[in-house]
Amino acid sequence: MGQVAEENRLPADIDAQPLVRAAAALQSVIRGYHDELEREQRLPKALVEELHAAGFYRLVMPRELGGLQADPLTYVRIVELLAEAVGSVGWNVANNSVGQLVTLGLPDEGVQEIYVDGADTVIAGTAVMGGGRAVPVDGGYRVTGRWPFGTGCQESSWMLGSFQIFDGDQPRRSPDGASAYWRGLFARSEAQIVGGSWDVTGMRATGSFDWTVDEVFLPERRTMVHAGVPLDNQWKRWPGVSYALPAQAWVGPHHSAVITGIARAGIDALIELAAEKTPRGRTGRLCENPQVQDSVGRADAILNAGRAYRSAMVTELWNTVAAGEDTTLEQRARCRLAAVHAADSAREAMDLVFRHGGSTSYRRESRLAECWRDLHVVGQAAAVAPEWYPIGGRVLLNMDPGPRLR
Repeated sequence: MGQVAEENRLPADIDAQPLVRAAAALQSVIRGYHDELEREQRLPKALVEELHAAGFYRLVMPRELGGLQADPLTYVRIVELLAEAVGSVGWNVANNSVGQLVTLGLPDEGVQEIYVDGADTVIAGTAVMGGGRAVPVDGGYRVTGRWPFGTGCQESSWMLGSFQIFDGDQPRRSPDGASAYWRGLFARSEAQIVGGSWDVTGMRATGSFDWTVDEVFLPERRTMVHAGVPLDNQWKRWPGVSYALPAQAWVGPHHSAVITGIARAGIDALIELAAEKTPRGRTGRLCENPQVQDSVGRADAILNAGRAYRSAMVTELWNTVAAGEDTTLEQRARCRLAAVHAADSAREAMDLVFRHGGSTSYRRESRLAECWRDLHVVGQAAAVAPEWYPIGGRVLLNMDPGPRLR
């Protein structure tokens, strides 16, 4: 690998970065909103303002647009710390950032329109393929559709959705014969939120309601081809290593960071409980139980091993690109494997500590119960699904993994 220029090197101490310290300092403030978050199923306006003030809604945006252009390790650590406070907050910041990264593939006119009021414009919706149907018209498309997972829709200005293009009654085909899908950004005022569509056991405050548009005109400047991954070659027109990275440096690690943050909170919750609780019929505190001691030690080791692998692979992708070289298919596969493995490690650690909380663990108001519910909801996300293991395995076996790692 070639030499990495000084200006392109990752920070030596991520936790010492001012943005990371700001996230750690905000944790107690976020916890203060917990009851309101659960009740209202959204981020309170006052908390959103705090997140804006800290710069967390412009973390990954280019400096050219007024963003902070955070590297992926700094971004992942911030998401992790916010999720450690409340899982939904980390999730919303993580998803907003990925939505913003997607918009950087729009034509210049579209990017300028989206961010006319600043780089911290909130993007909701989903980058996943499907949900809408579009008919070409002069200057753009007429779109109707319904999409799930409108995370952050209550505080957003724009909604991201994917749609299939139809010419008359026939779906348009791409050069390879597949149906043609495009992405588009709709003004939040053009979308209807489907009430009651986000009724879940955990991560309630993400506000991930379904949303619809009906015969909305979408100008061409706010559309782009759906390439199958959030990043494409248009990204590279933005200066900086961050925008030359493959998608795997961001997508996968982003949801993985939410889970590892929640698991850290879960381990700490058992540590706190164990220092105070004397189980019924016992004479000693929970912390004096050797099985509890063993599980806390194992959980911490399991969680941090997964985090270390994730950081190592993101760093390897960064250093390869910063040295002016192309990443390999094997590197990209291992980065996705590391993200999924970190998520699975967090799940294993959480299950260990949840079990030893005894009857406290399943009481709705307990921190262990909150962490367990939130973690297992995030663990169902497609970005950290177990299907990534065989995809990575096919790469290591010198087989075609399909299009998802290009």
